[in-house]
Amino acid sequence: MLYNAYEMQKSMLAGASAMADFSAGLLSNPANPFAYFGGGAVLGSALEVFAHAAAPRGKPAFGLDSTTIDGAEVAIVEDVVLRKAFGQLKRFRRVDIEGGPKLLIVAPMSGHYATLLRGTVERMLPVADVYITDWRDAKLVPLSEGKFDLDDYVDYLIEFLEAIGANEGQGGTHMLAVCQPSVPCYAAACVMSADNNPCRPKTLTMMGGPVDTREAPTAVNTLATERPHSWFSQNVIATIPGNYPGAGRRVYPGFLQLAGFMSMNLGNHMMSHYELFKHLVEGEDLQADSTKAFYEEYRSVCDMTAEFYLQTIDVVFQDHALPKGTMTHRGRVVDPAAITDIAILAIEGEKDDISGLGQTKAALTIATSLPDAKKRYYMAEGAGHYGIFNGSKWRNKVAPVVEEWMKAHG
Repeated sequence: MLYNAYEMQKSMLAGASAMADFSAGLLSNPANPFAYFGGGAVLGSALEVFAHAAAPRGKPAFGLDSTTIDGAEVAIVEDVVLRKAFGQLKRFRRVDIEGGPKLLIVAPMSGHYATLLRGTVERMLPVADVYITDWRDAKLVPLSEGKFDLDDYVDYLIEFLEAIGANEGQGGTHMLAVCQPSVPCYAAACVMSADNNPCRPKTLTMMGGPVDTREAPTAVNTLATERPHSWFSQNVIATIPGNYPGAGRRVYPGFLQLAGFMSMNLGNHMMSHYELFKHLVEGEDLQADSTKAFYEEYRSVCDMTAEFYLQTIDVVFQDHALPKGTMTHRGRVVDPAAITDIAILAIEGEKDDISGLGQTKAALTIATSLPDAKKRYYMAEGAGHYGIFNGSKWRNKVAPVVEEWMKAHG
């Protein structure tokens, strides 16, 4: 019933958004005399804010057509290297550019598409051969494709690394985990190290990841621990309705994840929309477009499978299995001591309200067999959770640290 109610509301809002958008365009048309008096500009701006907020959204495009290397513009082509049921391995191929370090950016499966990391990819294109995990919206995956849980996630990462190439000489792959995938990336590194897999990554960089959520718990951590497993199963899991390919699949809906994130900083979001309204009234199109672009991406959400979501709640947030040494993969214990030659970089944001200070740093402590020379911690001063991997702080402060780490261990 939850998903059906949401679909009904979305349909009604889509119609209202279209009407508001048409009216806003009419009121802002220079040929319309009412646009110049009687509050036409104010009403038109208000309608435009509503139309943008209520519009339905699908999967955005990366839209990265070129980059600049040594002062020259280089074309970028998106290639799908490996396609799987619940996600694909995408490469941003730099035309006529050979070599360079290989970088696998692991996007979070947490309600948003991989395009949320557009800025992350864009910044690394001049210095690396970039790949990314492009996860699929669970409501589009038919039930015949089976399940997808945390074990499957780790399997996908291993298979993606193997598809990129063996860890030989300068051809080794570097892996960058943004937020949620820090734990499965770490688990994959442990499993591959224990198996002496030649495709194990040269470096593993984790940014704002919940490796040990007992350190500086945030509101997100508290929510995940104050209720039992049964509560999440009964209250936040929904069944995909019949109008989608994944009809009948149990999921944690993306719209619930978005609602949770919005409610955490509701005051800031309300002020952002008020500022958007003022920019539109005053004709400041550049500032208004910037705010619109952010929310266009932020509101584009997708569903994740119920088994993956519930297992993550249990393993990562309630049991703290990885730092306790009790996490398993396909029945085998995930042993951090198995990592002996993968250089680990832990990055945290000083003002991160999703993964508190110390949660990612814990990855260095539990890697007991890794030499100190292959461990590094960096705290981005003034950066919140989003600022670690997007925006000016990412481009100017965090990314250079990642580049340096890759060069030092490549």
